[in-house]
Amino acid sequence: VTHSIPACIGSMTINSKQLDNESPVSIFAVNKCYETVQDGTFFDGSGFAALVREGYKVRSDVNITLEFRTTAVHGVLLGVSSAKVDAIGLEIVHGKVLFHVNNGAGSITTTYEPRGTNSLCDGKWHKLQANKSKHRISLIIDGNLVHTDNPHIQSTSADTNNPIYVGGYPADVKQNCLTSKSSFRGCLRNLVLTRGQHTELFDFSRAFDLRGVFPHSCPGAEH
Repeated sequence: VTHSIPACIGSMTINSKQLDNESPVSIFAVNKCYETVQDGTFFDGSGFAALVREGYKVRSDVNITLEFRTTAVHGVLLGVSSAKVDAIGLEIVHGKVLFHVNNGAGSITTTYEPRGTNSLCDGKWHKLQANKSKHRISLIIDGNLVHTDNPHIQSTSADTNNPIYVGGYPADVKQNCLTSKSSFRGCLRNLVLTRGQHTELFDFSRAFDLRGVFPHSCPGAEH
């Protein structure tokens, strides 16, 4: 077993002596337990999750689906980049959701702008689908579709080879398709990336780097 148990543990005794878990000698990736909890992964706004250490290749087509809930109007959702310019990025900026794609010829952005600045940042769950099909890109938020024409129709493949960063990224990592440096604060669940026939549901507890991220533990209400 190489990853921790997604659970709450309390009232532990050893040789009839109760352990003081309020003042541990050291602590790593342990969060408080919540009285009401939901499925999902909690991001505390300070870090990120890094997935696919060997690098994720977006290439010509990718479909990303996830659900998020936040009360913040800024935050990185997801980024996959390359050493060159090729990249994709999903972020919340001023309460809008932006999906950026660069297939090598220039960055294209499609933007979902809700009616009210805080309507996506109301602490409720929202469904997101971002689709890149060759040079075409689109976003569907809670069933509402937006898409953008891409003038670079000859450029169709995002040749990425870096990890997938979710909820933020390290300061020393370059992200060609993200404008925000703000880490996401809130909860994410059901992150699925599909390329052709290959569909992958990502379990955050198996990320190779987690900072300020608590898998399988999403507080029932913002604290």
